[in-house]
Amino acid sequence: MSKRQHIVASDAEAESKIESSESSPTLTESSQTLAQQKASSDHEAALMVKSHLPRSGIYLDREMSQMAFNWRVLAQAEDRSIPLLERLRYLCIVGSNLDEFFEVRVASLLAQNTIDGELAQHATFTSMMQRIADECHQLAKRQYEVLNQDILPTLARKGIQLLRHSERNAAQRAWAKSYFDREVRPLLTPIGLDPAHPFPQVVNKSLNFIVSLAGKDAFGRGTAIAIVKAPRVLPRIIQVPHELSPSGHAFCLLSSVIHAHIGDLFNGREVLAYSQFRVTRDSDLWVDEDEVKNLRQALQGELQGRQFGMAVRLEVARNCPEALAQFLLEQFSLGRDRLYHVDGPVNMVRLAELIEHVHQASLRFPSFSPKAEPKLAHKDIFETLNKHDVLLHHPFQPFQTVIDFVRSASIDPKVLAIKQTIYRTGMNSDLMECLITAARSGKEVTVVVELMARFDEEANINWADRLQRAGAQVVYGVVGLKTHAKLALVIRREEGGRLRHYAHLGTGNYHPSTTRFYTDFGLLTAHPKLAAEVNEVFMHLTGLTKPKKLDYLWLAPFSLHTKIIKAIRNEARIAREGRVARIIIKINALTDEAVIRALYAASCDGVKIDLIVRGACTLRPGVPQLSDNIKVRSIIGRFLEHSRIYYFRNDLEHDVYLASADWMSRNLYRRIEVAFPILDPHLKKRVMNEGLEPYLKDNQNAWILEPNGSYNRRKTRSKQKLFSAQEFLMRSLANTEDDG
Repeated sequence: MSKRQHIVASDAEAESKIESSESSPTLTESSQTLAQQKASSDHEAALMVKSHLPRSGIYLDREMSQMAFNWRVLAQAEDRSIPLLERLRYLCIVGSNLDEFFEVRVASLLAQNTIDGELAQHATFTSMMQRIADECHQLAKRQYEVLNQDILPTLARKGIQLLRHSERNAAQRAWAKSYFDREVRPLLTPIGLDPAHPFPQVVNKSLNFIVSLAGKDAFGRGTAIAIVKAPRVLPRIIQVPHELSPSGHAFCLLSSVIHAHIGDLFNGREVLAYSQFRVTRDSDLWVDEDEVKNLRQALQGELQGRQFGMAVRLEVARNCPEALAQFLLEQFSLGRDRLYHVDGPVNMVRLAELIEHVHQASLRFPSFSPKAEPKLAHKDIFETLNKHDVLLHHPFQPFQTVIDFVRSASIDPKVLAIKQTIYRTGMNSDLMECLITAARSGKEVTVVVELMARFDEEANINWADRLQRAGAQVVYGVVGLKTHAKLALVIRREEGGRLRHYAHLGTGNYHPSTTRFYTDFGLLTAHPKLAAEVNEVFMHLTGLTKPKKLDYLWLAPFSLHTKIIKAIRNEARIAREGRVARIIIKINALTDEAVIRALYAASCDGVKIDLIVRGACTLRPGVPQLSDNIKVRSIIGRFLEHSRIYYFRNDLEHDVYLASADWMSRNLYRRIEVAFPILDPHLKKRVMNEGLEPYLKDNQNAWILEPNGSYNRRKTRSKQKLFSAQEFLMRSLANTEDDG
């Protein structure tokens, strides 16, 4: 059994244990409650049979659902009503999403089905991998069609040219030759393959060239193949001097410059053929957390090997000769279905550099700036929170407020302690600098750093090291469970010597970059019981003790899944008793089968359910006698929809929870996640008015999930005006360009 297979098996075992512990009387569940749970479960099972669909048929394919999300993003790149550079950005996002899909999801599927180095050949797995390959090839083909047939020609008409070698005039070619000789050639190391020079290690997603040579080398041998690695330190987009681009802005790809002069690297040899290529590798890090004594040291060692994981995809130029492509497939032990011929740069993500070079405002979205929360203007933040909670809606309201909260705590002499979770924060972070300042000033600073946050491991290791050197207490969460909750706590000594807790709870990461492009909610509160429960979560994370019974917070992996199911079943009970029942959920992904079964049952009982799911959704809506009352939509707009909102009508109690967790098994069983209630009626209404209702009304960026798994753009009815939730929020919450 491979390490990854062992982990998957362990996850399944953990889910079983958690499920059984949550229903155990040791967690204060009475026998009556257990009987009710069994009755609900039996009721749901009966409804599944009534639907006349096989068990596998009641769920959509997760991988195809994830790919459908990428098609929706690609549709943004095709939308000519969107500014041109933003369309190019969407195209790059598709490329980035595909990279991660192969690095993580495809790699995981392959690893789970590999036994003693041999890939399983059973029909179900083979069929699934073929579906994935067909879909990915179609998506990649369309991606390059949009680039070459639409976006690049339109950019050229706007005076922005990405010049191939054949399109450069004599002066531009002379400049490219000079640039190659001066900046590129000295950094290249061509490797002719022979027994002393075997096929080199190729870094994950790096730009490389394979070259077929005629004649003999300097030693009289007929080495026929050479590999050239493009230097990673050089920009992939090179701007042509303005005096050589009279029509406006002209650029060259580094790959194009190397292509044009690759023969200069092999003096005395004839270059018969060549192609750029890029290999994508398994990029998940696997550390046996039960065996290592120091997780940070073990992870640092694993990071070095990430660049050379198992190959999962090979991209070559469209005109790459068959013999060279086959040679590369053999070197990377890949089948034909994982070979991609692309009509352009093999790494489309690098075209994002072009966007940063061009500063024409008309080619970008109109600018806007977040509008500060008026209740905090020129006021002491702790004094304000003593009076009322503050709700923040990013990016329409500034994340700077959260930084100011931590900064105020770091310099306030009344503050004794600061505690915070860190999942993603980036290489540069004012917030982390505030924590370091607080630690150096003698405050008790505790930071729970998630070292296993995928693709942010290196940044988090660096911050953990700096925090420890500043005197902060750094812990790495719970072995085997990623700490994904977004929590910050400040403990302050106030009048009369009493201690008061202030907390920030959020749906998104403490990351200075993503907070400008992701939609998220955050709550600042001094509610005594709610803030005290935040402290209990920190005590659990650092002390590894069993968490006390929490009345306000839903905590994974202990109670979150159970609470979600219970809330869904409560709405179903209300509907069966003849009263109005309603559920509205906004999340990034929905794949947990137990939750889906509960939603199906609630639908059959008459609960009206609206699901706003940005990405993968394996629930099948609109199926007679199964999900008639369930509608699923996805919003793809200017910002990445990231907030998680759970709404249950609950006989006009209007329960509103914000959360860090999507409804996936990994979030509900294998992570530390928190869902927290909005208690203030005014703030509840704000969440509804800003986070849910506009998205149900959206007819511009909304896609409707059909029962067969396809998505169709929502269409406006006759005389109905176009409405975009994100544009509405920018107008109502932010300072837009139109406002001056």
